[in-house]
Amino acid sequence: MSTIKILHNPRCSKSRQTLQLLQEKGIEPEIVLYLETPPSEADITKMLDMMQLEPRQLMRTKEALYKELNLADASLTPAQLVAAMHANPKLIERPIVINQDKARIGRPPEQVLEIV
Repeated sequence: MSTIKILHNPRCSKSRQTLQLLQEKGIEPEIVLYLETPPSEADITKMLDMMQLEPRQLMRTKEALYKELNLADASLTPAQLVAAMHANPKLIERPIVINQDKARIGRPPEQVLEIV
């Protein structure tokens, strides 16, 4: 079993390109269909720590859902934003590749090569 995981959305071109790039490098990551199996709040927090990001930096701020849920509200705490991503995984930027204690967003896809 691979120690490398990809939070993958097969409908996303960047996610498909990132997966293909890994496979071309001989890496068969564990594929996590995160829209079907959302990461826990603890897992999201851990990924944020690995990437040294604030919650909004991991969110798809252009999603209609982001605006509908009023997530741009500056009074929201990091924990509230993480809870929103857990409850609405569509808000999580994709793809995310995780290798042990490191993680990267595959935008551009080549960025994940820093950790594999």
